[in-house]
Amino acid sequence: QVQLVESGGGLVQAGGSLRLSCAASGNTFSIIAMGWYRQAPGKQRELVATISNGGSINYADSVKGRFTISRDNGKNRVVLEMNSLKPEDTAVYCCNARTWADDSWGQGTQVTVSS
Repeated sequence: QVQLVESGGGLVQAGGSLRLSCAASGNTFSIIAMGWYRQAPGKQRELVATISNGGSINYADSVKGRFTISRDNGKNRVVLEMNSLKPEDTAVYCCNARTWADDSWGQGTQVTVSS
């Protein structure tokens, strides 16, 4: 099992920036990728960005050019830098760690962007 603890998030005005961080513990040797997903009220959870052990990165089209994902494998940490935030970015952001067997999820952190 992998445990994930997120930090960051909060309230910001449109155009502002936030930084989310996620630290993994437990069976971290089994992780093959980490990433961030988000869920807005009344909507399904959607991918924001993922990064593999090899450094391959995938972004949702809606965040390309504004968000940057990075990973410190030595510290088992993944960071999401969010710039030029828009009200439509408002959601609960959850950290994800994928292994060959399953997915682990953090508890989620609220990001609210005011217009």
